[in-house]
Amino acid sequence: MDKKFLLLVEDNPNDELLTLRALAKHHVLNQIEVVRDGEEALDFLFGRGAHAARDVRKLPTVVLLDLQLPKVGGLQVLQQIRADQRTRLLPVVILTSSNEEQDVLSGYQLGANSFVQKPVGFEAFSRAVAQLGLYWALLNEPLPM
Repeated sequence: MDKKFLLLVEDNPNDELLTLRALAKHHVLNQIEVVRDGEEALDFLFGRGAHAARDVRKLPTVVLLDLQLPKVGGLQVLQQIRADQRTRLLPVVILTSSNEEQDVLSGYQLGANSFVQKPVGFEAFSRAVAQLGLYWALLNEPLPM
């Protein structure tokens, strides 16, 4: 059985670092793959570009997806994930600083499994990320592949 891993799609280096620190602090020891824009996220998932050699049958346990991404926005990434038979059931959690009602509505309409607004302050952010990591990496039963 392959190890579970998480895919973090985050363009902000500070939020990336905070997320990785929060997961480590709370003993979420799963591998974390990080991509820094929407195009790279799609390349990673579908084995294109720099990720062409990746075994696309090995999907992350969950995608933690920011909305405000360069090249391809988070909602467009989600839309493409849901449009492809290989990834349509892949759990996607939107983890964003946006509190716009339209973003929440659009995220759920496009098939997000959850929408989490990034809390302000390291401790609150750390707790929220840790809870997400623990739930998706340890408690949630993934789809059999």
